[in-house]
Amino acid sequence: MREWRRKGGKVVGGFEQQEAAVLRGLVSQVEDMLKARAEEAPQDELAELTGIRTGPSKGPDDPVLGRLLPDFHKIDPDTPSKETLDSAAALRSLYEPEVLDAKIGVAEVVLQTLPPGGGEVRLTYEQADAWLSALNDVRLALGTALDVTEDVPDELPPDDPRAPHLGVYHWLTWVQDTLVQALTG
Repeated sequence: MREWRRKGGKVVGGFEQQEAAVLRGLVSQVEDMLKARAEEAPQDELAELTGIRTGPSKGPDDPVLGRLLPDFHKIDPDTPSKETLDSAAALRSLYEPEVLDAKIGVAEVVLQTLPPGGGEVRLTYEQADAWLSALNDVRLALGTALDVTEDVPDELPPDDPRAPHLGVYHWLTWVQDTLVQALTG
């Protein structure tokens, strides 16, 4: 990948074909997970009348989706009160549809602006912000799937099944970091 840089009021980067394929694949997987979650929303006649949608009141069972869609209200796992659980459920039900729309929207921006065969990517600042959000979501998803913590070394032993995927995680971190530098530099 060619490092992101500012050029003529745009943010410009370049991806090799394989890099574009990997990134498009990961973004598509995250988008598919989010769309499937959106389809789990209860059908509400009142929402059809008012236009105010509601989402599920229970958090996702999948740890990756749980990382992408955390509770809106902190729950003490040792002593959750009914009031706290009810508040978390109500907040999730009210706000999760908007969060899903936003996350799906930024994934779409990446998929629309990243050529499938690789090549130059020219982004407006608004599109670059969308890329940052989508890259963050992909990193969160991959990091959760790989169980990445502060204790995970930069390289894993070759026999660790996570080793090849950790390299992709580090590459995504670099892509995101250079995009931040281009936007703030």
